[in-house]
Amino acid sequence: MSEPVELTLRAVVIGAGATMIMDLWAAMLRRCGVPSLNLAFLGRWIGHLFRGQWRHSSIASATPVQGERWIGWGAHYAIGMTFAALLLSIHGLDWARAPSLFPALAVGIATVVAPLLILQPGMGAGIASRKTPTPVFNSIRSLVTHTVFGFGLYLAALVTASVVPVGE
Repeated sequence: MSEPVELTLRAVVIGAGATMIMDLWAAMLRRCGVPSLNLAFLGRWIGHLFRGQWRHSSIASATPVQGERWIGWGAHYAIGMTFAALLLSIHGLDWARAPSLFPALAVGIATVVAPLLILQPGMGAGIASRKTPTPVFNSIRSLVTHTVFGFGLYLAALVTASVVPVGE
């Protein structure tokens, strides 16, 4: 297998695996009464991006977009795969073939800038959720969730390293 193919395969599998782990974390939080991102709202936000609007006063009040739930879920996993590709572009295939925790955790934690500085302001919550009643709690929850994503990158890379053959 060529290096570009191996890199792509590993980014897809590691990103999807890490995103699944993050989703399991979010499901556990919801069972404990802690809300998490409604992926239909992510799809709605993306749908409005294509119409030239990236900021909303409240994404919940914005006009629904056809297929927003599917758009949101697809984007959520595509973003996870993109972040995994970022990890691999920084640390290379050698890391993916023999993963260590710190690089995955560092990239996972760094990805928290996306919701804090892009998604939350775009959806009407303000930078780092400052327009919500609980901005510190929301920001900490985002940080913890993205830390879980970092652990997920590591765990998914470990599994992938054991099943995906090394390129030649």
